[in-house]
Amino acid sequence: MAKTVLLVDDSGTMRNILAQALSFSGLELVKLEAEDGEKALELFKTNNIDLIITDINMPKMDGLTLIAEIRKLSKTVPILVLTTESKDTLKQQALYMGATGWIIKPFKPAQIISLLKETLNQNKVS
Repeated sequence: MAKTVLLVDDSGTMRNILAQALSFSGLELVKLEAEDGEKALELFKTNNIDLIITDINMPKMDGLTLIAEIRKLSKTVPILVLTTESKDTLKQQALYMGATGWIIKPFKPAQIISLLKETLNQNKVS
């Protein structure tokens, strides 16, 4: 059964790169895309999402706010943060708010695929 992954980043190029990397996972995935947290929240409310990969810095609604809003609706959907931000305080804040994992851009496709598989297998990642 296909898993639905929601890719959230204000950069269309980054969403394309991420979608392409995930296509090499060997998993059956449905990829939905959103350019900001507001659109992502709408998609989350109207689709059965198995995993979210989100940026932090976006217009309209940032990634931290998105995490908080998603956690009001679901305590269990995994949320991976993919960002250029490397501050430990920001990482700790995201994890405290309910993020499941954290990856710094630029990333290696194998890194994303490994984390995706591990997360979809219900393993908590930090």
